Amino acid sequence: VQLQASGGGLVQAGGSLRLSCTASGFDSELYAIGWFRQAPGKERERLACISSSSSIPIYPDAPKGRFTISRDNAKNTVYLQMDNIEPEDTAVYYCATDRPMGSCWPSRYWGQGTQVTVSS
Repeated sequence: VQLQASGGGLVQAGGSLRLSCTASGFDSELYAIGWFRQAPGKERERLACISSSSSIPIYPDAPKGRFTISRDNAKNTVYLQMDNIEPEDTAVYYCATDRPMGSCWPSRYWGQGTQVTVSS
């Protein structure tokens, strides 16, 4: 099971960014996949999770109305669309999964993370 997070970078406040989590080595369509982030000195946050079969999203800790999770099973990829980005969104963003037909957490398999830096 491998997850590759990408799409991070430097973005101005108010802008948008789309992160990608590409899965390989397993049938990702059977797995719920989640996005997390961790800023320096802060605890990791559970931003969003999208289910395997029905692609239902949940957003436990995501900023309301600004982040959207989606998936394209044909591309083995889960996305995190970030809109109206704020400096407080600066963090390393990770995607993760656990087991087939399971939930996003606790997560057994993690991608390497992609850095998002927001300038004001």
